[in-house]
Amino acid sequence: MKWKGYLRKDGRKGIRNQIVVVYLVECAHHVAREISGRFKENAAQLIGFAGCYPNAYADRIMNALCTHPNVGAVLLVSLGCESFNRKRLAENVAASGRPVHTIVIQDAGGTRKAIEEGERWLRLAVDIVKLVPRVSMSVDELVVGTVCGGSDATSGITANPAVGSAFNRLVANKGIAIFEETGEMIGLEKIMSSRAVSPELAVELRASVEKAARYYTLMGHGSFAPGNADGGLTTIEEKSMGAYCKSGDLPISGLIKPGDRPLKPGLYLMDVVSDGDPKFGFPNINDNAEIVEMIASGCHLILFTTGRGSVVGSAISPVIKICANPQTYQRMAEDMDIDAGCILNGVATIDEVGDEIYEDILAVAAGKQTCSEQLGHQEFVLTYKTFNPIGPSCLPI
Repeated sequence: MKWKGYLRKDGRKGIRNQIVVVYLVECAHHVAREISGRFKENAAQLIGFAGCYPNAYADRIMNALCTHPNVGAVLLVSLGCESFNRKRLAENVAASGRPVHTIVIQDAGGTRKAIEEGERWLRLAVDIVKLVPRVSMSVDELVVGTVCGGSDATSGITANPAVGSAFNRLVANKGIAIFEETGEMIGLEKIMSSRAVSPELAVELRASVEKAARYYTLMGHGSFAPGNADGGLTTIEEKSMGAYCKSGDLPISGLIKPGDRPLKPGLYLMDVVSDGDPKFGFPNINDNAEIVEMIASGCHLILFTTGRGSVVGSAISPVIKICANPQTYQRMAEDMDIDAGCILNGVATIDEVGDEIYEDILAVAAGKQTCSEQLGHQEFVLTYKTFNPIGPSCLPI
């Protein structure tokens, strides 16, 4: 299947053509929200970094997001005295060929004048992004990520293995698939590392999970919420086995960290747990933080599995919701794109639902709106973290 994508000047292709309004400190959040809120019908979305002191991770992620292939134009909103390097970010966006403008609230004369300046620029940007050339795009150019949230006892036997089946098909067709997270692979180090394409990568995969286990031990808390227990999950090992099923069963090509962009087809694990001491707290405070990291690594869209029922979507890249529990699907059908709970009822097999997910990936890439897009979800979270660069053993030869 082929469809029309948006061709960027760097040669990458997007499946959406979003304008992002970016606040560079929490003090600029209100002004940015007011500007973006007046252009919702024109694909203007709000993202931002609330922190004030500098963080290399946040800087890297924001630069990756503002030059993502689904982004057509960028408006930066700065208070004026924060530490974020707004000049370098604007230069990088401009170098990618996208229109970019920076508003400094202190220089603009305050809230009202900054909003007016932002409105004027966005009116121009709306017309400019319409001129982005449309070109043929196919599955071998897609990058797809997957996360799970609000998991219950059905997640690991319906939605997650169905995503794994869809990933098998995506990778077989030369696409890129990214799964996470190392904090929910604890106990599976040996099994997962046995799928590595090289002995060196196997060592890296195992070490990433061991690092997560140490990190969570120091924090005194694991990736296990009360809602997981209420939904019938009993241990982190049980949750890990369910989460692991999202990866399918093909060889693992590489290990990446947030913001790393795979350049070759294959299946990749994303290590989302900070390196070093846990100085920034819990690695991912909610599911949207993981979604943002996947998007920063180039994901055109995200597969989100849930058993308990999650309603979140995301800015920049569409989110396909896959419901694991048939009872949850009955209650929340408006928020769910795929009913994987039908596997429990004997209506379909795992591979049949996997095929349905794969076909929906292609449909959404071609322009079909997901449920979260139709409902206006544009959640976004970017926090502080720290990462060391990946080594050569982490990437496919």
